[in-house]
Amino acid sequence: MKAIVCPRYGPPEVLELREVPKPTPKDNEILIRNHATTVVLGDCEVRGFNFPYYSFKLKLLMRLGFGLRGPRKKILGQQLAGVVEEVGVNVTRFKPGDQVFACTAFGMGAYAQYKSLSETGLVTRMPSNMSFEEASTIPVGGSEALHFMTEADIQRGQTVLVNGAGGSIGTIALQLAKSKGAEVTAVDSAGKFDMLKSLGADNLIDYRQELFTERDETYDVIFDVVGVTKFSGCMKSLNENGIYLQGNGSVSRRDKSSARENNMIAYDKYTDYTTDSLVELKALIESATIRTVIDRTFPLEQMVEVHRFVEKGGKLGNVVVTMG
Repeated sequence: MKAIVCPRYGPPEVLELREVPKPTPKDNEILIRNHATTVVLGDCEVRGFNFPYYSFKLKLLMRLGFGLRGPRKKILGQQLAGVVEEVGVNVTRFKPGDQVFACTAFGMGAYAQYKSLSETGLVTRMPSNMSFEEASTIPVGGSEALHFMTEADIQRGQTVLVNGAGGSIGTIALQLAKSKGAEVTAVDSAGKFDMLKSLGADNLIDYRQELFTERDETYDVIFDVVGVTKFSGCMKSLNENGIYLQGNGSVSRRDKSSARENNMIAYDKYTDYTTDSLVELKALIESATIRTVIDRTFPLEQMVEVHRFVEKGGKLGNVVVTMG
């Protein structure tokens, strides 16, 4: 089968298209013929081992986990959508022909024509009203958005600001907040404004022109998807009992203590990916509560170009890669 292999850390050019052995499913596994995957910024960070917002200590631990000179999991990619081609002898939840979407997370492996997964893993039947390309964008960004918006427990009439609203996580978070009856302010570049309006954004801020923390407006919930703010810098932008959510897990203990002292919550717990989340996202999609946004679609053979495009920033929603 064809796959994109990352033999060592480095720029996009280290990625290689290779023929590799097709996996054979174990007794409790399903073999998925992959139709589509995506490239998210996290893939680029792993490929280049470039995590700008993480501490030296955390980077060291991550290098020990991921691999010293190159990723241990040579085939990257965290999410996919495809068709079950074969099932192990003990599999009961799926059958050949089932259309599924899945999150491989740090198990990686989605940059390939086939992927085997445990039937009890992060995989379920994909939404009936989505194409493979659309469904491949949901597992990671959708799970992240659902995780943080659930923690926020948004109520009708509340005000929510999403910083980095135009990416794979932000576009879903915006829609989830709107579905709860919130007034949503979306922060991103002006080139994404039309798309953000189409998703229901009530107010728009171009971060290249002004900082939302310097405005006189306050919010019940601030979700910093991109992790470029600090709680201390956002306090005056939060209402009493306000909630600050950060997607990259770098809220300090001091900030959390300060939040409690000021009747606020500062939250940065990493997402615990679950099959239940995928099932919930499937229901939200089939009820037309949320939809996905695809910027561009590339074939697998152009993966180097895809990584260049995603790494430079500015994508609208998601970038999809098809297997052909």
